[in-house]
Amino acid sequence: MQEFVASLNDFKVSARKARLVVDLVRGKRVQAALDILSVSKKKTAPKLSVLIKSAIANAQQKATVDIDRLVISTAFVNEGATLNRWLPRAQGRATPIRKRSAHITIKLKELN
Repeated sequence: MQEFVASLNDFKVSARKARLVVDLVRGKRVQAALDILSVSKKKTAPKLSVLIKSAIANAQQKATVDIDRLVISTAFVNEGATLNRWLPRAQGRATPIRKRSAHITIKLKELN
């Protein structure tokens, strides 16, 4: 069975926050996943919906598939690069600020 992949690298949100949204759609049919993401208020939801649409376009480009039978077989989030910044504090001290990023990968496959 063929899998169709789309990935988003260096998305400026922490991997932990992105995993909350990805967990909502893992294992769901594509249309159901897009419906869930359309009502979610998380920052990751619109980008994830674009990513799913990109995976659908990849599937249509590579093979003749029925979009209604596509399901999100695998979805995972890995940590990306972390930018280290410093915030000045009182009495000459500084506090580290970690600006995190995430890599999101979606794999679709067609149900029989």
